[in-house]
Formats: sequence, structure tokens, C-alpha cells
Amino acid sequence: MPFKIVRNDITKIPCDAIVNAANSSLLGGGGVDGAIHRAAGKELVLECMKLHGCKTGQAKITGGYNLPCKYVIHTVGPVWRGGSHGEKELLQSCYRNSLALAKENHCESIAFPLISSGIYGYPKQQAFDVAVETIKQFLEENEMDITLVIFDRKSFEFAKDYSDNIREYISQNYVDEHIDRSSRFFGGIAKNAAPMAVFRESAVSDDISDFIENQIDESFTEMLLRKIDETGMTDVQCYKKANIDRKLFSKIRSDRLYKPKKETAIAFAISLELSLDETKDMLMKAGYALSHSSKFDIIIEYFLTKKIYDIYTINETLFEFDQKLLGA
Repeated sequence: MPFKIVRNDITKIPCDAIVNAANSSLLGGGGVDGAIHRAAGKELVLECMKLHGCKTGQAKITGGYNLPCKYVIHTVGPVWRGGSHGEKELLQSCYRNSLALAKENHCESIAFPLISSGIYGYPKQQAFDVAVETIKQFLEENEMDITLVIFDRKSFEFAKDYSDNIREYISQNYVDEHIDRSSRFFGGIAKNAAPMAVFRESAVSDDISDFIENQIDESFTEMLLRKIDETGMTDVQCYKKANIDRKLFSKIRSDRLYKPKKETAIAFAISLELSLDETKDMLMKAGYALSHSSKFDIIIEYFLTKKIYDIYTINETLFEFDQKLLGA
């Protein structure tokens, strides 16, 4: 997936590069910085000593040593001083320069912490918005798997524009899990009923083949490609807006009968800005449906009914509610 949010320890993320929210000396400190230095081993600080520090907003690269990554990209975030001292621009620069270094070193994947949101005091909501906005801009022109690592739930507990409305929407629409009546019925007769008759293949196979041939509808792939043409989007615009990897899109395009994951199918529906009914139709062609017994489905339905098609906003909300994210 090109961009995802996870709740994890960044020193445990396997990728080409992880980003260290460092101090200007690059010699280690508290929080993420200290954790990365401890996990990497003493070789990291020895290499950092040769870099002679780093200015706020800039980035420098070293080896990963004992970490599960090839590189560590060190960037110095701004200290929050009320927001009127260029903090946003400096924070944007941290992400841009880190991504530029990753690209220059041929990285295909990179993991970021939420830079400056700890002891540097940058308000978490604003720090998150800067991260997502800058990463989104980069992905519009580049291919890279980018992970934003949130250390724990508390660090993500800040105001959301949609949270209260979605909680209310879930409360009004959520149906508790229940036993499907048809499953209960068939389960009951299975114990007592006589065995079902076994039909000879020759008696029904021709009729079934004819029935399938007459009833089969366009596939998920066919609908997807048709909708892309109808909207006037390019393939690249569509899969990037859907938060889908280029390789996966190529696989889908080349296979008329490709069966995507549900999250992937919905991501394309969001990218194409389909209505709720159109989305249900696309999901049906992939073998899925939206259900009020699923909080994930209800959240998706909420955004579709409100015609909110920004996949980053939707994924932020899904993450907050501990649901799977949209994309590959």
C-alpha cells in the first residue's frame, strides 16, 4: 500500500529506511531518537558523529545497522512556539527532505514517526495534518510505500472532524452480530434429513453452462476500467487516488476475472467518487456487500452518503476506530 498508518514501534518496522526525529546534534536523545539509537547499536552514533549535526528542517542519512532497515534518515523537527515562527514550513521540510533522500537512495519503502509531536510540543492534530498533506503531495508524483507509525493510542487521541458524527451514525445503524437464519435452518436439517439426491452430470451440466452464459455480468475489472474511461481519469490518477500500488493495478488490469480484497475494491470506488448504490454494485461484482453488522462498512457508508471521497481522511477515521485501511 502506498500510504498507511500503523500503531507500532518504529524500530520494529521492516522497510528500506526509517526516519529518526532527531535533535540537532544527531547523537541521540529521548523518545523516538533514543529508541532508534539503542536498537541500532553504537555504530549508529559513531557514523552520526561524522555528520556534524543537522539543521532544523533538514535531513541526513546513515546506515541502519542492527535495525530491520537499510538506512536511517535523521531529520530535526521544529520546536512548537505558537505556530507563528515558521513551524509548519519547517515541519513540511522535514518530510520533503527525508523523502527526497529516500528517493535519491532508491528506497521503495520508508517509515516515519509523527515528527515534533513529542517533547517538541507540536500539537498532534496539526502535526498529523502536515505529515499527511506532505506525504500525499509526494505520492502524487512518486511511487513509494510510506508508513506513518503511531506509537500508541494515546498519541493519536486528538480531535477529529468526523469522529462524533460517525459514532452517532454507527450507533444508529450498527446491528449486533447474529446467526444467519438460513445457516441455522440448513444446519438443522443436515442432521435429520435424508441425503440429497445425486444428479448425473450429463443431466444438468449443459443447462447450467447455458444458464451461466446467459446470466453472467461484467466483472469487477471490466466495471473498473469502464468507470475510469467514463470519468476521464488516467489509470495513474485512479490508482494513486485509491492509495493502490502500481503493480497491483497492473495485475488487476491484465486479469478480467481478478478478485480484489474488499478494501481494494472500496478504495477504487472512493477514487472514482461513486455513489453508494454504484459502490454496492462494484462490490457485488467482486463478491462483497456492505453490511450494518460491520463497523467498517458503516463508516464507509457514512463517507459515501456525505460524498466525502478523500481516502486519507477516510483512512485516518478507520484507523481511529481500529478498522482496516483502504488500499492494496
